[in-house]
Amino acid sequence: MTEQSSLTGPPPGGGEQIGRQVDEAEEVALAVTAVSRLFVEISARSLASVDGTLTLPQLRALVVLERCGPVKLAALASVLGVNPSTALRMVERLEAQDLAHRAPNPGNRREVVLRMSAKGQSLVDRVLRHRQREIRALVDRLPAGDRPQLLASLHVLARAAGGQVDEDPLDEVRRVAGLVDDPLNPSPRAGGRLRPAES
Repeated sequence: MTEQSSLTGPPPGGGEQIGRQVDEAEEVALAVTAVSRLFVEISARSLASVDGTLTLPQLRALVVLERCGPVKLAALASVLGVNPSTALRMVERLEAQDLAHRAPNPGNRREVVLRMSAKGQSLVDRVLRHRQREIRALVDRLPAGDRPQLLASLHVLARAAGGQVDEDPLDEVRRVAGLVDDPLNPSPRAGGRLRPAES
């Protein structure tokens, strides 16, 4: 009889336990979403403090160029999750501000690659430094006793996402990724890596 009951349904109280697990998972998901929005706000403030005319998607394009080196337009569009025509308009705006430029691919003169200018590099550096200062100030406000638990939780979350907390926080922009909440920390999609233009 016991064996038969185990085949016909969950044990008494099992449904409630599953319900609690689902509720807990949803609560964690909502908390992570709230934190991701916080980092979007930090990114936006960091950009506004350095350059009030640049948009977050344009900044993300510069970050891709900064981290990956010269890339083709199609590769940039794939990373940003936009079509090539949208990426081209973005590049044209960056060129107009002398933040990036197009040049022939040394490996194939018929191709054009995108490069970040020295002015663009300086802007990215200043934005990221400002962003890091804001994040550090936020961490400094945490009670010291709570930090080890938070760090452990971040490691667990990073492992679940297939990454590591101690790796370069912008390393994932080298991967082909869709547009996500935080423009400076896009999530990997399919584990692929962006291939810089051959030189």
